[in-house]
Amino acid sequence: MTQPAHPHHGAGTTATSSSTRPHRCCTVVIPALNEAARIASVVRHALADEATAEVVVVDDSSIDETAQLARDAGARVVQSTLLGKGASMKDGALAAAHDLIVYLDGDLAGLRDGIVSDLCRPLVEDTADFVKARFGRSGGRVTELTAKPMLKVFFPEVSHFAQPLGGLIAARTSLLRSLNFEDGYGVDVGLLIDAYSAGARLAEVDVGSLENDSQPLLDLALMATEVSRVIYVRARHAGRLHVEQITAMYEGQRQAAGSMESILTRRRGRSRLLLLDMDGTITTGRFVQELAAATGQQEALAGLLDSPTNDAATRSEAIAGLFRFVHRGQFEKVAHAMQLRPGVIDFVRAMRRAGFMVGVISDSWLVAADIIRRRIFADFALAHVLHFDNDTFTGKLQLNPAFLSMSRGNGAALCKSHVVARFREDPALPQVAEVWAFGDNVNDAAMLRSADYRFVIEPKVDSLAGDTGATVIESFEEMLSRVPAM
Repeated sequence: MTQPAHPHHGAGTTATSSSTRPHRCCTVVIPALNEAARIASVVRHALADEATAEVVVVDDSSIDETAQLARDAGARVVQSTLLGKGASMKDGALAAAHDLIVYLDGDLAGLRDGIVSDLCRPLVEDTADFVKARFGRSGGRVTELTAKPMLKVFFPEVSHFAQPLGGLIAARTSLLRSLNFEDGYGVDVGLLIDAYSAGARLAEVDVGSLENDSQPLLDLALMATEVSRVIYVRARHAGRLHVEQITAMYEGQRQAAGSMESILTRRRGRSRLLLLDMDGTITTGRFVQELAAATGQQEALAGLLDSPTNDAATRSEAIAGLFRFVHRGQFEKVAHAMQLRPGVIDFVRAMRRAGFMVGVISDSWLVAADIIRRRIFADFALAHVLHFDNDTFTGKLQLNPAFLSMSRGNGAALCKSHVVARFREDPALPQVAEVWAFGDNVNDAAMLRSADYRFVIEPKVDSLAGDTGATVIESFEEMLSRVPAM
């Protein structure tokens, strides 16, 4: 695939603050539809910034008091010519009286001082022509599961942007007036791609944390569809839309769904967590051994399993390498056939009804762990990732970052206990207050010790229960009487 050459691009640049102080240099444009709750505070915040010369609110035919509240707060209000955020953004660009434009959303809260100046600074310093805001820990569900995997495949040059769908943008007015504004949810990512394709210098500015209203689930589905359409159209126009890329995109989406960032966004206020080891705990057997039996690799695997001479990461990579060129269907077939421990499904359902978020935590591979997760009706699976090309395993293993230590000197480099730490340190409220963990072998010991309630089923080493303070159980069926109340 031929990539377009843009030698003057700033794609990938993260802008940092300097002594430059933009002064009354930009028009702040705020597309708004029924934003009476917050529009006045956003307008006042923008006007208080020394970079702001004027604020233009583009009213998308609101049926509440958005327009009047915006005027009262000091904005110039214009009516959108067509329903939709993209049309409102274009109308704002045409109405702007200054050479620079900063777009803000009308439902924002928690804006810190100087945000307009920070977004304008790369433009004033002439280091960029188009600036996106970075805010918070990560993007939302559509960003992480749709936009980013697609950009990584079709437009890798802009795939590093943290919030490609975010509406906080600063750009030169002349550039914006030359671009195509999509009507719907895909407008922001469309502008990003089009700015890159036009040869604009791109930058990203960290603006701290922001609050805005979350989208209903139906709107998320519509958003994902629209964002996909916009990226597909631009990929086709750029000559980048090929069957192999679509396959790679879907693989990227599967991997993104198993990331820690995606899982934390699905916690949805649950403060109780249940973590279940896969091999030997949920299942009676070990996935890699059953896969080796199905592919004739038993002898080679025996020399690698539980080898004391290699660290966990090296051993995992060597084991994965045994199954290079094995088709995805074989991995999935073995995972579907593995025997589950009696009672585990009923226990998981009972714990979910009691308000627990339930996860499968495995040193094995996501291609198998996610199937086991779905078989027991758990909420998520965390495991290492195998890379497939046209559904054939390439031999490449990617260790899941959730298993890596967040700080040096904090125990083993690769350990399930780091997953527990990440859940406990999730700043979203309410924070995780209660963790239950189940395991069966020494690689589960640190995870068990980090949990509030710990259980061992058929321990593979006699010392496991004593070393971790865990309760030994015979089956999940006996756990049904221990399920706590809501």
